[in-house]
Amino acid sequence: MTRRILCIHAHPDDAEILSGGTLNLLAARGHKITVATMTPGDCGSADLCAEEIAAVRRREARHAAHMIGAEYLCLEFRDFAVFSDDASRRRVVELLRIVQPELVLTASPVDYMADHEAASVLVRDACFGAPVKNFHTGSSNPAPPLPAIPHLYFMDPLGGVDRNGQIVRPDFVVNVESVFEEKKMMLAQHNSQREWLLKHHGVDNYLDMMERWTRECGRRAGLEFGEGFRRYKGHPYPQTPLLEELLGAELVVRVSEAQ
Repeated sequence: MTRRILCIHAHPDDAEILSGGTLNLLAARGHKITVATMTPGDCGSADLCAEEIAAVRRREARHAAHMIGAEYLCLEFRDFAVFSDDASRRRVVELLRIVQPELVLTASPVDYMADHEAASVLVRDACFGAPVKNFHTGSSNPAPPLPAIPHLYFMDPLGGVDRNGQIVRPDFVVNVESVFEEKKMMLAQHNSQREWLLKHHGVDNYLDMMERWTRECGRRAGLEFGEGFRRYKGHPYPQTPLLEELLGAELVVRVSEAQ
């Protein structure tokens, strides 16, 4: 059975870094995937102006998504201006109603920067509000409410650690060894970020950085390459293991089973 899956994070390249392998595996199983970002990454350059780099990064994100047959959408917030407020929540709800996902993957509630954490809260609350008929988004052509709250999963934070460097333990790790090269090729589409990350983050090669993190996540679960996820446990969100079932037991290592 084909499922509609929305992967939504803060900026272009976040999804590829943290869940690119899992998205490849889901796409290969025929599921309909939409990748969305809160912003177009308009602050991600020391040389181009905001609108110039935003145009570049939208194009890069679209190319990466198309590699797995996914659609790319941008909510058009701006970097460092993603906030959990009423207008933003309604905008995210409208996106959910347009996509109609049964499964949502989003940012960790605790991460190294504000846009990531705000995105997590907005998506969490939008999943709750998207099925509510009387919650109006203000869109001139509103999409219909969702039939139910979708399954919600948090990706790992960048590097798998919180702001204090403590490990954020996932519920389970997905074995992405078989699709790691595809994940790397998706991230390589975001070529504009290599120079920016070197200047601002001190990261010499963002592909190598992603590989180190993916290896470390896998190592904690006894795998070569892994991506970690946590199912949101709040009431009344669905608690059936939909993501795990779609991937299959052979690809999912529970933390309690990890080496």
